Amino acid sequence: MNKERKLWILFSAVMVLSFAVLGYYGFEIYQQMPPVPKSVQTEDGTVIFTEKEILDGQNVWQSIGGQEVGSIWGHGAYQAPDWTADWLHREALLILDQYANKQYNINYQQASPAQQAALEVDLQEYIRKNTYDPISEVIYISKERAIAIEELTQYYSSLFTDDPDFEKLRHDYAIPKNSLKDPEKLKQLNAFFFWATWATVTQRPDSQVSYTHNWPADDLVGNKATTELLAWSGVSIILLILCIGIMVFYHVRSGGEDEVLAPAKDPLLKQGITPSMRLTKNYFWVVCLLMVLQMVLGIITAHYGVEGDGLYGIPLDQFLPYSVSRTWHTQLAIFWIATAWLATGLYIAPAVSGKDPKYQSLGVNLLFISLLIIVVGSMIGQWMGIMQKLDLIDNFWFGHQGYEYVDLGRFWQLFLFVGLFIWLALMVRPLIDIIRQKTAEKNLIILFLVSCCAIALFYGAGLMWGRQTNLAIAEYWRWWVVHLWVEGFFEVFATVVIAFLFVRLGLLKTKTATLNVLIATIVFMSGGILGTFHHLYFSGTPTAVMALGATFSALEVVPLTLIGYEAYHNYKVTKSTQWIQDYKWPIYFMIAVAFWNFLGAGVFGFIINPPIALYYIQGLNTTALHAHTALFGVYGMLGIGLMLFVLRSLYRNVKWNDRLIAITFWTLNIGLLAMALLSLLPIGIWQAVESIEHGMWYARSSELMQHPTMITLKWLRTIGDVVFAVGILSCCYFVFDLTIKNKINSK
Repeated sequence: MNKERKLWILFSAVMVLSFAVLGYYGFEIYQQMPPVPKSVQTEDGTVIFTEKEILDGQNVWQSIGGQEVGSIWGHGAYQAPDWTADWLHREALLILDQYANKQYNINYQQASPAQQAALEVDLQEYIRKNTYDPISEVIYISKERAIAIEELTQYYSSLFTDDPDFEKLRHDYAIPKNSLKDPEKLKQLNAFFFWATWATVTQRPDSQVSYTHNWPADDLVGNKATTELLAWSGVSIILLILCIGIMVFYHVRSGGEDEVLAPAKDPLLKQGITPSMRLTKNYFWVVCLLMVLQMVLGIITAHYGVEGDGLYGIPLDQFLPYSVSRTWHTQLAIFWIATAWLATGLYIAPAVSGKDPKYQSLGVNLLFISLLIIVVGSMIGQWMGIMQKLDLIDNFWFGHQGYEYVDLGRFWQLFLFVGLFIWLALMVRPLIDIIRQKTAEKNLIILFLVSCCAIALFYGAGLMWGRQTNLAIAEYWRWWVVHLWVEGFFEVFATVVIAFLFVRLGLLKTKTATLNVLIATIVFMSGGILGTFHHLYFSGTPTAVMALGATFSALEVVPLTLIGYEAYHNYKVTKSTQWIQDYKWPIYFMIAVAFWNFLGAGVFGFIINPPIALYYIQGLNTTALHAHTALFGVYGMLGIGLMLFVLRSLYRNVKWNDRLIAITFWTLNIGLLAMALLSLLPIGIWQAVESIEHGMWYARSSELMQHPTMITLKWLRTIGDVVFAVGILSCCYFVFDLTIKNKINSK
């Protein structure tokens, strides 16, 4: 049995076993998710909330932006508080005040330390007890808790309407006045906030930890880090060190790759350009326009952190609220990066066969129009949803689903799902004959098609929840999309595409490329599939999810520690022969991908991976640090690099404006690094310290986030943003200047 066959068997085994475990514990999440009660009642039978109010409240929360307005269970935006941490702390103080008045005739804050300690014990004994009756499906609460709920309902209703006493707080949270006007919707929103918070402090049946594994940290209610959190964090770090050692040993023992003598001339000069390949330039125009729009929205979103109700005095929140700008900013990142990658695939597939199948150009144009409709339609729908111009059902279908990175309405999700299968057909048709010919590139092409199939299929995970699906279930499937689709199978697709391009350039042997891609895919997927669970430690999942997530997410980092070898190899390639200089900048972007893979995905990613770390910093700017440096640093840089590879091939005899593209490369990388080190990292560290000392509620509070020094750190981000913006604009100018002034060569 040859090595390739063995690796294919190992690849298949990893995929089958990993998804079996992922599916099994998904089933367990269905069984053990926090229950939504038929009603919440006081002990005398007074109904506080009904099931319908809780479920409708979830939809109300989604309609105002959901995870784009603060966060729930730590997932979402960073401007407003985490509503579960905020409600939990406020509810605890309100109940403690009632206890103190009853026992000592004073408020909780006026009590002595000994009295406060005794009151806290009473509170914890009550509030942590699971009073959900599985037979009647009712949550029973005390009179004191009902009073606290009534006060909190009034508090949050005032915040989301136009109460003048909450003007400053709305400004600090970047929440527009009258986000909600309907009293019924306000009650429903509060019902959902109560239920989501109830799950964070209520102990699971036959357990000493809450449904969210005691997240968020808050000493008042006894939410503290558990032994399991510490133990599995230790396991993840030990595994990381062990597996890094094994990877280094394997790399040294393998002796590196075979040296390949670069061809005397560019092999792609002999390759014809089909009509459908020419059409990919239209996709790259859209990529550039979306990049600029995303950048502008990023500036607006970041500015809301210091001026919560506008932009330099302009009342922007009245027609472009923070939740809209952040939704569009995150969604456009996915759209333009995916468009760049999909366009690269559309170029490569017919390039292999050298001809277009019948109607290939029609399909490429149809897909292009579909993508435009999805982008524009979903953005309009999201604006209408947040501006409360749609009812709850229409909002689900055409507006804003409220889940970060998959905010677009269900209709647009379905449309995109169909579009991905159109793209898959356009990938498969030109390559069928090549596979039948059993050429040396057969296995590499099969890997390419496997990754294409996975990209089309796994976006379907975003269709697995309904309008009123339990939040724990929706989070499970959402991370299939965000982690497996975006971070997983797109990563495999990119690895295959890069290897294939190097093979076509004559810089890598086909067999070597195939083996390297198979090994890289096996290593990455071994940790990557089950590493999905590290996003779900505190999302109403059983303890085993935390154990698996901690273990396998550590393995995700392992291959990234050797990324320097890849960067050095790519750098050497640019020096190998004169004609390679034409591909210098696309290859330099691959080097940038390696750098950000190590720093953004590896170092900054592992900061938030161990359970004990994430327990204190989930939902803080440490997450934003990882998101920016990994999403743009890895996937964005890769998207630009692939776009430049294709443009270099399309415009073969055109001399590039090297000075302009050099400005693009260095300003993007320097700007992103400055953004991370001057602002996101110090803010995240400061928040982490406060979270450990005081609790998550304080780390996300207006008091901390509007501290003068914190505001200064937010303004420091401007330095990186301005440098970064220069890179975006110069990149777009380069692309338009190249494609409009020059004709595509026939060969």
